[in-house]
Amino acid sequence: MLKKLLKVHPSDNVAVALVNLVAGDIINFNDEDIYVLSDVKEKHKIALDTFNVGDRIIMYGVLVGKAASIIKKGDVLTLNNVKHESEKVFGKTETTGWTAPNVEKWKSRTFLGYHRADGQVGTENVWLFFPLVFCENRNIETLKEIFDKELLKQKVNPHQELLRSLVNNGTAVTAVTSSSVNVFDNIDVKFITHPGGCGGIRQDSESLAKLLAGYVNNPNVAGATVLSLGCQNLQINIFKDALNKINPNLKKPVLIFEQQKMGTVDEMLSTIIKESYEGIKEANKIPRTPAPLSKLSIGLECGGSDGFSGISANPTLGHTSDLIVALKGTAVLAEFPELCGVEQELANRCVDEEKANKFLELMKAYEKSVVDAGSGFDMNPSPGNIKDGLITDAMKSAGAAKKGGTSPVVDVLDYGEYLSKSGFNLLCTPGNDVESTTAMVGSGVNIILFTTGLGTPTGNPIVPVIKVSSNTDLALRMPDIIDIETGAIIRGEKTIETMAEEMLELIIKVASGAVKTKADILNQNDFIPWRRGVSL
Repeated sequence: MLKKLLKVHPSDNVAVALVNLVAGDIINFNDEDIYVLSDVKEKHKIALDTFNVGDRIIMYGVLVGKAASIIKKGDVLTLNNVKHESEKVFGKTETTGWTAPNVEKWKSRTFLGYHRADGQVGTENVWLFFPLVFCENRNIETLKEIFDKELLKQKVNPHQELLRSLVNNGTAVTAVTSSSVNVFDNIDVKFITHPGGCGGIRQDSESLAKLLAGYVNNPNVAGATVLSLGCQNLQINIFKDALNKINPNLKKPVLIFEQQKMGTVDEMLSTIIKESYEGIKEANKIPRTPAPLSKLSIGLECGGSDGFSGISANPTLGHTSDLIVALKGTAVLAEFPELCGVEQELANRCVDEEKANKFLELMKAYEKSVVDAGSGFDMNPSPGNIKDGLITDAMKSAGAAKKGGTSPVVDVLDYGEYLSKSGFNLLCTPGNDVESTTAMVGSGVNIILFTTGLGTPTGNPIVPVIKVSSNTDLALRMPDIIDIETGAIIRGEKTIETMAEEMLELIIKVASGAVKTKADILNQNDFIPWRRGVSL
């Protein structure tokens, strides 16, 4: 029989509705009857005690809010009767122990990856085009059109066919394909544009330089073509310095072209095409060969979260993260606004006080910048989050943090810093989906696991994004964006551990090129740099 309520942690005084509840229902829960006083939609929270004004509301074993008015036992928690509240943090107060999961059956497993000269291993083989400044976006777009037409298999877009038929008064007109096969079978050519590199403040350009350097150094990139105008804030030498700081012995080809030194656009594009084509031809010769699972570096992301995310999809990612770490691989948890309320737990998981202090200082500085801009972490939940049961930032954060599992925090990175330690890392990014995934890729992850309860098509130009649904309804409604779903956990048909093992098997297939993610199939190539302090 399907359970109607779930108490996530023994100390919680609220429960999650697993199904829609109707006022007047009587639910036997933990050997006592709960009288439902008001309608409760699935994913929302119901009071297990009566709360007076100011009483603490506990979920996931942590403070997630306080009662703003009297909430009777059996009543629903809403924006009107609950206000955001989180625990104060006192620095690293203890060292949390960790029992690693048994990974014996995966120790000899490998994935087929692209080995780079610096020891990193890519799950993709990409030649990347990008500009140092927005003034070059048009030239990047022109190059994309040229290379896409000549190098990629041309697919008929059904929407293009629809429009053509409308233009022709309803007569069906089939688009003609210019090619039946890709010219290269072992290299992807990708393009990114952005609105930065000049204007704003100089720190914006320096931050962007670090991010772009991280993309070049990412193991999924075989080489890059970089366009510069010449007079912008993000000068070529700033980009080169950032790249040298990340990897002073970089062996990848990086072709840099400066328009103001090259004459006409036609002359510049001709040179870029000739030299880039030679580089792409060479990169296509790099084969996939076996690599240990310790070379996997996974980014942990959530977006379009719902009230089930924190009890199905996110804990699944958490256990998957622990499996990867136990195999000597790397996992990265970002989205600092969504760690509000669980800082103490994460500080205690840090391997030393220095890492804990860096984490807490980054959190405080971020929150201060948001407050100075007239907002606060309490404004983080989106309308979609709230509609599906995540009514305070602390409640959302406690569920979001479950993506990070239980392993020790070996390092804490600021935005733009590159991974240097295998194990579980924290990375300072916004909670915004694309800004966060963009940053994790710039720090070196080669796979992203992305949970969603509401549905989001987010992808990345150079790293596969595996989309994980928290519930079955979403997977059935939007099968074109979901790679794997965890609704069986809600129904009690599978455990978190079982789902995590299935997740690891899917990661190995994606990392080996045996399975393409839905985001890749949709050609979803999202890239948004973070302008610090103005985004949650």
